[in-house]
Amino acid sequence: MKRRSYLFSWLAFVALALSINAYADSAPVPGTRAPDFNLRDQHGEVRKLADFRGKWLVLYFYPKDDSPGCTTEACSFRDGQALISSLGAQVVGVSIDDSSSHRAFADKHQLPFPLLADVDGTVAARYGALSDWKLLKFAKRETFLIDPQGVVRKAYTKVDPDTHAAQVLSDLRALIAGK
Repeated sequence: MKRRSYLFSWLAFVALALSINAYADSAPVPGTRAPDFNLRDQHGEVRKLADFRGKWLVLYFYPKDDSPGCTTEACSFRDGQALISSLGAQVVGVSIDDSSSHRAFADKHQLPFPLLADVDGTVAARYGALSDWKLLKFAKRETFLIDPQGVVRKAYTKVDPDTHAAQVLSDLRALIAGK
């Protein structure tokens, strides 16, 4: 009986693993054009990739508004916003939460940058940052540093919310300096 239970658990795990569609193959790599987007922010304003041409873009994907790791990451970007802006860069967050959730999150934590509502996960999928478990869908914690011409210069797929903003700032400085 124990063996059957183990076998059933193992088969269920394999079935679940095979049903996951993480879109990992579609992630843009450095040196390629950033996928376009057209999403509403926390104020209902439509934002497009083209809106950010001429400046560096820190496009970060995150799983859920107001969750501990996402709050840490967002507040770190908020606290580094002045330095990031001084380098000619704009921070933009993206998750599959809706605009009203983003508005509450931004207001609560005084986030000075756009949070885009990718409610169907289309943009996250284009960036390879969508985990789709059929019944549960969320954006993975990934970031793309996009240059003023719309080309991905750096992709972060393993992000530590505590240190990520400082890492992005350091990499942005190095890229601007041509290092």
